[in-house]
Amino acid sequence: MLPLFDSQEVAGLPLKDFAGRLRALAVESLYFGTSSWKYPGWLGSIYSDGRYRGRRGFSRKDFDAKCMTEYAETFPIVGGDFSFYRFYEESYWKRLFSQTPGNFLFVLKVPQEITTPAWPKLARHGSLAGRPNGSYLDAGLFRSQFSDPLTPYREQIGALVFEFGELTQSLYPNGARDFVNDLRPFLGKLPSGFRYAVELRNADYLDLPYFQCLSEHGAAHVFNSWTKMPTLAEQLAMDEAITADFTVCRALLRPGRTYEQAVGRFQPYDRVLEKPIRRAGRP
Repeated sequence: MLPLFDSQEVAGLPLKDFAGRLRALAVESLYFGTSSWKYPGWLGSIYSDGRYRGRRGFSRKDFDAKCMTEYAETFPIVGGDFSFYRFYEESYWKRLFSQTPGNFLFVLKVPQEITTPAWPKLARHGSLAGRPNGSYLDAGLFRSQFSDPLTPYREQIGALVFEFGELTQSLYPNGARDFVNDLRPFLGKLPSGFRYAVELRNADYLDLPYFQCLSEHGAAHVFNSWTKMPTLAEQLAMDEAITADFTVCRALLRPGRTYEQAVGRFQPYDRVLEKPIRRAGRP
């Protein structure tokens, strides 16, 4: 176990006090960060309230626009969930990357327009809800709208993550075998110069054909803790699961807990509400 957060001497300290430990681990190519960063609940632990105060008090606008700079004073890497929901202009990427030092890394989700085979029946998708997505696994769209604008910042991108929601049997009757038949040619068309990783929500897809497909293209499997997925330890124990010369791990939800349940329990994310799970026999 890495002596990062749980020793008696550091209990209750602001997370900013761990910056030195996190930087030391990053030197050894072990990067720890969070999924997203714009949480006012972190004021006092990661963020300094005074940086975002004007004559009228705390400014959420200033906080959202500027807090990445302060985040990077503690963490060496961040996960970008925001990029899952839309494509961004080059000007946005320029502003974002300019707020961090050159050795700070981003792990960015690829927009859902690339990884969603059919639009979920949710109000936010409007008239598209329930319809097939004609841009699913469109390598040309990925390049023109996502990877090309990011090319100037490749050195600061730890990985680009293709997150696939739970894929249905009606789409892929033979499970991983059918999925790989779509995934393999797509990965083969991606531009070089980026690290790519794939995150699944279908536990039964974690099998040899899937891992071999990733290995063929130097892409990583994202070890993810999610509602219906095997535990991180169980995924790590799978044969051939290490498919690239880098690894991405996302410790998201405890097995069995839904995203909605987690949000309801932990918002506004301003204090620790749950201790980490420990293996039997560990202190």
